[in-house]
Amino acid sequence: MIEGCTTNGENFCKSNIKRMLKNSQTKVIFPVITLALLKEHHATGKLIFSDQEIRKAYEQTVKDLKDFLKHDVHIGGKYYDAYPSRNLPRYAVVKSVGHMQYQLLSPYTDHAASLCEWIPERIKEHISSRLGIIPFLDDPKERASLAANPTQFLSLINEHMNKTPSNFEIFSFAIIKVHLEKFACKIYRDTRTAAYDGGVDLSTNFGVVYQIKKLKILTEAAAKNIYEELKMNFDTERLQSGNVILIIDDISKAVKQYLISMKVQSLSKDDVLRLAAQFEDMEDRQKVLRIVYEEFRREYSSRIR
Repeated sequence: MIEGCTTNGENFCKSNIKRMLKNSQTKVIFPVITLALLKEHHATGKLIFSDQEIRKAYEQTVKDLKDFLKHDVHIGGKYYDAYPSRNLPRYAVVKSVGHMQYQLLSPYTDHAASLCEWIPERIKEHISSRLGIIPFLDDPKERASLAANPTQFLSLINEHMNKTPSNFEIFSFAIIKVHLEKFACKIYRDTRTAAYDGGVDLSTNFGVVYQIKKLKILTEAAAKNIYEELKMNFDTERLQSGNVILIIDDISKAVKQYLISMKVQSLSKDDVLRLAAQFEDMEDRQKVLRIVYEEFRREYSSRIR
């Protein structure tokens, strides 16, 4: 009976931490704060933490995780005092016991030792599943190795574009950027992948705007919905001039033709991959990987040094 309760308590904690990870956007924050509090509790028996103590423990744990992961991508978001007061109580990690004073709760305290071992590995697994090789693309030697073989390069691109909407957006941008540079055209990405509409707008120096969406558009009804959204995002003149291009995961031939009739061009993921396959120079393939890393680092790298 006691063993069953112990197992249930630990599973409860792990289930909540998995939910934190699933809900994370560009940074893993709440599992790291939880780990920081558990490490302090396990070392000293401390239960009550001030907001300032939580911040300090969190920042130190981010630094420790950088050493453990060998990179700083997807960890180290800015700390806000709302985290222990609003967010962590949703996962039953802490409760408020006074002005900016918080108590670490059971069953987390009961399983501090095992959770301190499990959480870093689970964070590592989570980042790997979402970002794959991306955190290590800062190394020119790694980029050169991955770009050396065209078949290996395309396989890597395809695999990572399928992982998350953010991957799809950033890899698409990098490939199109390198392609357009061959024609002395420039393309700019100023927005973030966490934008409310799930897409990224890319502007150019030749009047065209790209919008990227990891969606499958297979029916005319879906295409009409997309077109209505484009009308809200872009002025009529730009649309009627054919200066809006949609980059989409998959699109049927009929729907593609329907959008063309509305003067909206579209590129599917397969179209983007065909562009990538045209990069005969290893330098171009390396450049794609470098741009991918720079864009991910812009959004995902730690703000805590």
